[in-house]
Order: sequence, then C-alpha cells, then structure tokens
Amino acid sequence: MNSTFCESKDKQKTGMQIYREFTPLKETDVFVILDSLNNGFDYPIHHHPEYELNLVMNMSGTRIVGDSTERYHDFDLVLLGPYLYHKWDGDKALQNSGRSYRVITIQFAQDLLNTQLLQKQHFYGIRKLLEQSSRGIRFHGRTLRRARQQMIDLSAESGFSSVIGFLSLLDLLAHSEEMTFLASEGFNTDALKSDSNRIQVAYRYLLQHFTDPEIKVGDVAKLLNMSDSAFSHFFKKYTNKSFTQFLIDMRIGYACKLLLDTDDLVSQICFRSGFNSVTNFNRLFKKYRSSTPIEYRTRCREKNAFDWKNQITPYQFLPTDAKVPDALKPVKFATKLVHS
Repeated sequence: MNSTFCESKDKQKTGMQIYREFTPLKETDVFVILDSLNNGFDYPIHHHPEYELNLVMNMSGTRIVGDSTERYHDFDLVLLGPYLYHKWDGDKALQNSGRSYRVITIQFAQDLLNTQLLQKQHFYGIRKLLEQSSRGIRFHGRTLRRARQQMIDLSAESGFSSVIGFLSLLDLLAHSEEMTFLASEGFNTDALKSDSNRIQVAYRYLLQHFTDPEIKVGDVAKLLNMSDSAFSHFFKKYTNKSFTQFLIDMRIGYACKLLLDTDDLVSQICFRSGFNSVTNFNRLFKKYRSSTPIEYRTRCREKNAFDWKNQITPYQFLPTDAKVPDALKPVKFATKLVHS
C-alpha cells in the first residue's frame, strides 16, 4: 500500500496531507509481496505509482479507497490502480483481543505489461482489469476464496514459478464477475474508458463539461446523432446508470477530491463541481455520502493523523513538504518481503 512525493499543491489550496509511500519494488522485480502478521494499521491515507492487490484476513474495520469509505468484515480483497488514495483500519477491539490477522500485499509497476509478449490477445483481460483498477475493485464470493489461496501460496514461492502464479492470479481476477467498483467516476476520471467508440465520445464530452451546471442529456445525444430517448437507453445499457445519476456521481466524486485536496470553502467546491445551488449540493452529498461535506472532510482528516517521523520504517511514508532527499528510501520494511 505505497507511493513518491505527492504532486505539489497551490499554497492557498493545501488540503489534507496525502502521503507518498515508497514501495520496495525494484526495477528487476516482476512484483513484490509484503506479508504482515498482527502488524497493525498505523499508516496514513496514501498513494503510490504502483498497482496494488491487498488482502486482509481475519480482521474487520474501515477501508478508504478514493472517495469510498466502507466497512469490511473478516476478509477483504481489493485491487488498486496507481496514485489512488487508500487506507485500511482494523477494529481496535479486535486487535486488542489478541486475534491473529494477516495482510498480504502484492505490488507491481505501471509498465509491467508494456512488453511485446504481454500485448498479445491472451493478456487482453488483464490489461482491461488494470485499466478498471483506477477506481479500486473489491472482489468477493468464490473469486475471493480462490484468490486468497493463490496469494497465500505465492507468499511462499519465488523464482519463475511465482511469476506464473502471479499471472494466473491476475487472469482469475480479470475473468471474474464477482467484483464491485469503489471510487466514483468523478474521483478518478481516468476510469472513464470503454471499448465502444460511441460511449467514448460521450465520456470525453462529460469529462470536459461535467462541471458545467447547464449540461443536458440532449447536448451529448446530439454529438451521437441520437434522440434524447435513444441516447438515454444507450447510455444506461453501458453504465447501468441514468445520465442524470451518472452526472451526479461524477460531480460528487469530484467534490470529494476537492474536499481532500484543497482548503476551499464548501460553497466554492459546490460551484466548481457543477452544482448551481449550495442547498442542493449539501442535500445530494448527504444522500450519497451519509455525511455533510464538512463532516466528510473532518472525518478523513481525523483518520489521517500520523506522526511520519516516528513510523516503524523511516521515510516509508512522506508528506508533501517533507525535507527529505528523493534518494533516501527505506532500507528495510516492517513486514516479510518477497521479491519476484
């Protein structure tokens, strides 16, 4: 669960401190596994340029991925795309009870599939899975159970056989239908991708104009030479949401990111996100995030309290303004580490 220094922010818009975690991945690695037993969850909300597959076993708590905050119970398996904010908490009562729990994390580079072999048709499903991971994907059911065993097996392997096992694991996830997206479209707009040329036109237009309060379904329908009714049916077929609902989700997701990344007033964020009424913005935010915008910002900042100078592995997590050279990376990690 890792990342490099965060992107610089305007001094007037510092926002919540999002930490960069330095991962142990080396250029010679296909992937790394961090295997932690009863090691706690004392780290901040963070991100990193690597992909991450995180498995929590025998623990319950709260998971933050982008603008999604959910409870998880007993077992949790999530695939994260590069630079996606994330954090897991474990229930203190369960940790203090002496219950044993385990976290297995697999990390691999963004350019892993940028080889001629992995561009072949057989790897299409995996490439598609990694594109979709920009929103975070939770797996459940039989997929979770099978992937859990494969990750446990991988933690004890090394060499070429572990690489085959790793690709097999990604293939399992790529062909699963037992999955749920976590962050909304507006929080990470890189997620708006599709194989359909027409829906891509609609997505591109929405990315450019979703903050415009005057945007209408007819504006997009006209681009595709479709009636409003025909486009609405077409759009819902591909997104499983009405145009209006999709637009609200994008705006709320974008507002969540602004609440974390800036110190702007709620009223400013309301209008920057495409809403034309603060009252309506607050009502919709409360409906879809179960809290007011102020409560959401406060809760996230409270969860991100972290003394980076006293962390177990020095300089593993770094705030934006840390006066530490880029070359100073962790010498060791607090968990069992396997390079493959």
